[in-house]
Order: sequence, then C-alpha cells, then structure tokens
Amino acid sequence: MSARIIVTGIAGFIGSHLADRLLDQGHNVVGLDNLLTGSADNIKHLDNQRFKFINHDVTEHISIDGQVDFVLHWASPASPTDYLEWPIPTLKVGALGTHKALGLAKAKGAIFLLASTSEVYGDPLEHPQPESYWGNVNPIGPRGVYDEAKRFAEAITVAYHRYHGVNTKIARIFNTYGPRMRVNDGRAIPTFIAQALAGKDLTVFGNGNQTRSFCFISDLVDGILRLMESNTNDPVNLGNPKEMTINEIAQEIITMTGSRSQIIHQRLPIDDPKVRQPDITKARELLGWTPHVNLHEGLSRTIEYVKQRIA
Repeated sequence: MSARIIVTGIAGFIGSHLADRLLDQGHNVVGLDNLLTGSADNIKHLDNQRFKFINHDVTEHISIDGQVDFVLHWASPASPTDYLEWPIPTLKVGALGTHKALGLAKAKGAIFLLASTSEVYGDPLEHPQPESYWGNVNPIGPRGVYDEAKRFAEAITVAYHRYHGVNTKIARIFNTYGPRMRVNDGRAIPTFIAQALAGKDLTVFGNGNQTRSFCFISDLVDGILRLMESNTNDPVNLGNPKEMTINEIAQEIITMTGSRSQIIHQRLPIDDPKVRQPDITKARELLGWTPHVNLHEGLSRTIEYVKQRIA
C-alpha cells in the first residue's frame, strides 16, 4: 500500500538511494535537505509526480501539510572530513534536528526511523559489536561531535517511544559504499578509487591493519526497508559482517583498477577505531536480512561511478 514518507538528508548518499527505492515501490516521498553536505545532483533524476523536494534545515521547525506515514531521519554530516569541518552543525542536527523530526512524527502519528551509526560504539573493546554493547567513546575528542550527536539522537528517539508512544526504529549503520558517495568526502573507498584512477599513491592512515566491514548500498537499503516494516523498537545493526583490513581494501582497489599506485602510510587520526565489525544476529532473526552483494561486484559498480565523476 502506498505511503507518504518524509526523508531528511534526501540529497545525501544513502538518502537519495532510499528515495529511489521508495518511489519504485509506489510511495510518495517528501525530501528535506539544506545541501550542506548533500548534493542536488543526487536527486536531479527524481522527475516524479510523487516526489517533492524542500530545501530546509531540519534543526528548524518542520512543517508538512497532510498525512505523513513515516519519517526517516537521515540528515547529518557522515564522514570524518565533514564533521571535523562542521562540528557544531553536526551536533545540532543530531540533537535539534532529531528533536524536530521526532516532533513531526509525533504530530502526524507516523513511524520514525533514525539513521544511527556504528560510531556509537566508538573504538570498541568488544568485537564484533552487538547492539547490547554500550561503546567506548571519547566525548571530547575530535570525533566526539558525531559520536555523541548520534548517541543523543538514539536517547531522545527512545524517550519519544517510551514517553510519547511514538513507534520508533533505530538503524545502526556500519560502513556503506557505492555510487553517489562524494569522491572527496574522505572515506576510504571513494578516496582510494580516485587516487588509484589518477595514478596517485593510496594514503592509508596508521599501519593499515585496522579493520572495517563494507556493505554495498543496495543491501543496506534492503535492510532499512525491512526495519521500517518490522515490529521492533530496539536498535538493529545493519552492515556486512565480512571484516577486512584497510590495507586489504586498498590493495583490492589497486588490483581492480589496474593501477600502478603504491600504498603509503600517514599518521592515524585521534580516536580512529581499530576494529569495526557488526554482529548482525538481530537483523537476521528479526528482519530476515543479510547482505548479498560481494565486494568485487560492489567495488566494480563504485569504480565505474567514480570514473564518470572524475572524467
């Protein structure tokens, strides 16, 4: 059945892919974004009578006329480069923006889904990370503006569920990649691909033995849609549990691009997590979800996208 769905952060990497899938399913989508880190290019193809874009800063009051069935809160800077450049807007969108989005969901009797993050676990002392792990976060470190913004966003989301009866969901999203990532956003995969295609050395922070788990965007969107329709109100990890080192992902990209680039190492940023791997037991059991796109296929599609962007 068709629903009317609000997506904040619609012009971002994940938000724009969500819009595609929701429109394909016949829903009506209203997208909000102030384009601080999102790009209008990501949504310019959405020439659809069931889609409306509103340029709006969600830290301000959100006014939407008519029925609203879901509010998907995706607005936030999401890469270290972004939230180090925009620390206060990152904190504001996690706190004030989440409050305003929850207020809209409460007023409309809508289901609310928060885009949280694996960064709520910080530099984890438990590995892999289950939803029951409370995290190891430095609240005053340079990454704290993002980590704590999302931790507060989770806290206020649960408070609205407990005290106002809002039907809320929380997706803890692990590293995700694919087309529409900004080439210069500082995250590993688009950075490595752009460097390899340009014949530049790939810059790996630290010794490169720190690990990440990379999920392709289409798999993540599948998980989000299943979480939307689920009966759970507890946080759910969404990510690919296949763990690999940063050196391994860099070398794979060099091989796949046919580049002669070398790997060089730079100083590890403060509080950079040493390991990152989701325990997706809850997603499997509650949502029947598991990622299917293998790394080679996902990287191939992402490499083609980056080639077009830098051509």
